[in-house]
Amino acid sequence: MIEAELKARVHAPTEVVRMLDDRAVGMAEIYEDTYYDLPGGVLDRKDAELRVRTVYGPTGTRTVLTYKGAQVDEASGSKPEQETVVGDAEATHAILRGLGYEPVIAFRKKCRNYAFTERGRDLLATLVRVPEVDGTFLEVETLVDADQVTPALDDIRAVLAALGIGEADLTRELYTDAVRARRSTLL
Repeated sequence: MIEAELKARVHAPTEVVRMLDDRAVGMAEIYEDTYYDLPGGVLDRKDAELRVRTVYGPTGTRTVLTYKGAQVDEASGSKPEQETVVGDAEATHAILRGLGYEPVIAFRKKCRNYAFTERGRDLLATLVRVPEVDGTFLEVETLVDADQVTPALDDIRAVLAALGIGEADLTRELYTDAVRARRSTLL
């Protein structure tokens, strides 16, 4: 499956929250993300990602192992994605290190998730604040087959427009890159 996703900077977060609250019940969660790669940046050179995410929320804690392949849509950065819930975060980290993967960056995200159906698609809208990065972001995504990426992104653009977010607000900036850049200025 492909994660068709668009990310935008949000200039009026309170208004966007109000409009999302009209669509679904939001759930506040904290994501603790650790990205792994092989020595020499093997995954990075292939435009792939390997992540362990521990999610802390009102319904408990869960850990998800995710692999994202190379992007299939250059404009959005949408990628094939495989993920699975794992039972033990520490064991998962230990297994990856034992296989030769090294943690390359770790950080936390404060998220508010909204799951809803619009334009015939199951969507997840996530408002994101990364403490080390200025601003609020909105990610809207859906999982689709490869032949549905373009229509799915068109539907996501329509949802973003309804939330007052235009093409000029879209960004391809990765949180990993933004956190790295911020940390490099602190050295």
